[in-house]
Amino acid sequence: MPERTCVTASAALAALALSLLTPVAHADAAAPLVIGHRGAAGLAPENTLEAVDRADRAGIDWVEVDVQRSKDGVLVLMHDPDLVRTTDAEKVFPHRAPWRVGDFTYAELSRLRAGASARWKGTRYETARVPTLGQALDRLDRNGQGLLLELKWPGRFPGVVQDTLRVLDRKGWLDAHHVHDRLYVISFLPAALKTVRKERPDIKLGICDERATAGELASYATYADVVNPEHGATTAHFVRRAHALKGPHGKPLKVWPWTVNTPTQARRLRDLRVDGFTTDFPDRMRRVLGQ
Repeated sequence: MPERTCVTASAALAALALSLLTPVAHADAAAPLVIGHRGAAGLAPENTLEAVDRADRAGIDWVEVDVQRSKDGVLVLMHDPDLVRTTDAEKVFPHRAPWRVGDFTYAELSRLRAGASARWKGTRYETARVPTLGQALDRLDRNGQGLLLELKWPGRFPGVVQDTLRVLDRKGWLDAHHVHDRLYVISFLPAALKTVRKERPDIKLGICDERATAGELASYATYADVVNPEHGATTAHFVRRAHALKGPHGKPLKVWPWTVNTPTQARRLRDLRVDGFTTDFPDRMRRVLGQ
């Protein structure tokens, strides 16, 4: 065989070997980031360490959780303003109606089962507890996951922004690595986000808006890096307009809708080229998108 042919054949074999070792860039490489909603609320009780771990076992690198404050100043993971839907508070404290989160000390909250709803009855998650923010941050660090931390009902908890920043700092989440690569603080209340921005302008922020319009995006881009609309209100025009704007850190404004739980919803948003979305079933949505 001529020398040139041998060289060509060797190069071809080397290229083939390299191609087998190199991940193929399929069309789904640009699929949206799948974010576990309240940990992974469809797979384990929402806003619990079990939900965070369940997302991790599903290969989910980012989760969203909600934070509120107990009566004695402890930050805990909880979505609703009261404890009725997600815990056995009515049974444990029958005379404490309306069972608002901020009316209970952390010692009292720690007695509740966060997996007490009928949905989790008889499962290994039935005895899940209400975690503190600090416990959740430790678990996320152990798992290597990123966090969308939603300040829930911040108007009901004066000073909760500063409290949250103190816990993040104490747990090492305000260093360069976490702030740049693993943390977003989000809220429906612009004033809370602007307070975060004033205290720590390096933290990336996300504004939640159930019925966000394209006309509001320019205002959002002055302080937020991400806009989180309800998925049904997200349109192609909205996404294009967002991507044409730059947030406070000089990057195009991202669009991360919520809460996407069906294949039809996931495929529609992928086709709209959103950057990510939250879902109660992150394992299923990853499969739908071919990730």
